[in-house]
Amino acid sequence: MRLHRRPLLTAALLLALPLSALAEYPDKPVKLIVPFAAGGSTDMVARLLAEKMGPFLGKTVVVENRGGGGGTLGTDAVAKAAPDGYTIGMATQSTHGANPAVYTKLPYDAVKDFAPISNVLAVPSVFVVHPSVPAKTMKEFIALAKAAPGKYSFASPGNGSLGHVNIEQFMDLAGIELLHIPYKGAGQASTDALAGVVNAMTDNLPSTLPHIKAGRLRALAVLAPQRAAVLPEVPTYKELGFAEMAEGGWFGLVAPAGTPPAVLKKLHEAAHKAMQTPEFKEKAASISGIAMANSPEQFALQIRAALDKYQRIVTKAKIRLD
Repeated sequence: MRLHRRPLLTAALLLALPLSALAEYPDKPVKLIVPFAAGGSTDMVARLLAEKMGPFLGKTVVVENRGGGGGTLGTDAVAKAAPDGYTIGMATQSTHGANPAVYTKLPYDAVKDFAPISNVLAVPSVFVVHPSVPAKTMKEFIALAKAAPGKYSFASPGNGSLGHVNIEQFMDLAGIELLHIPYKGAGQASTDALAGVVNAMTDNLPSTLPHIKAGRLRALAVLAPQRAAVLPEVPTYKELGFAEMAEGGWFGLVAPAGTPPAVLKKLHEAAHKAMQTPEFKEKAASISGIAMANSPEQFALQIRAALDKYQRIVTKAKIRLD
């Protein structure tokens, strides 16, 4: 049984922290940990948020990428950081939904080890195929897959990754069997999808869009509540009859559990002000981002909903990793 020592450590740290330090927060730069490599969708959202939050906090927000373990390493670093507001992190449906469902020995607890600040942005993911695949629509692709179970392959960033779990759900709903080819990261998966080594892939829209526009990949479905403005001709999974797949990936802000309420309040206010700036809105719209700004309580409910959702999918697909 896992023991949680966070409450005792937090109490000790808070007793040692002068009240004046809370009032002056922040008096040095704030570190925002991104649990994935630079250049991906999580990184894009984090850097935009950090740039706009800084002026409202009065201190620079520095983004630090700590990739590895499908987001596990960086997220664990946030969980174990001092709860003083100087280390915060990006939470995603991978780190706070799929990973807790998939991994049997996750080093952090997605609920107990974090203080939700706010959700920030939802970004669609997109199912794409290589142009060599003789399917112009998802209906045609499903027909191909049903006619030849296991023939068509899909790339994922790794076993148990969000991309893997989402396609497992799609296969179950569509009644098809695809060959899963796991990679060590989204970059390698994308490289082989572009080369036609694998037939299909699902990935966040911002990182895949340039390849779709250039004709190197063909988009068949978008995982989002509505069609993406940058791909208006591509239907959502829901429109295609898969109502269970109506929510795209989201990117939110969390702090270590035990961070003082006054500090959380400042971070929450700065994040929401940042999201209201014209520059943030313009950049978010350019990647079909959907504003998700909410209260810590609402974000906590979204995290629990993601945990429940992916637990159901993972249990049905029998995906478990040590």
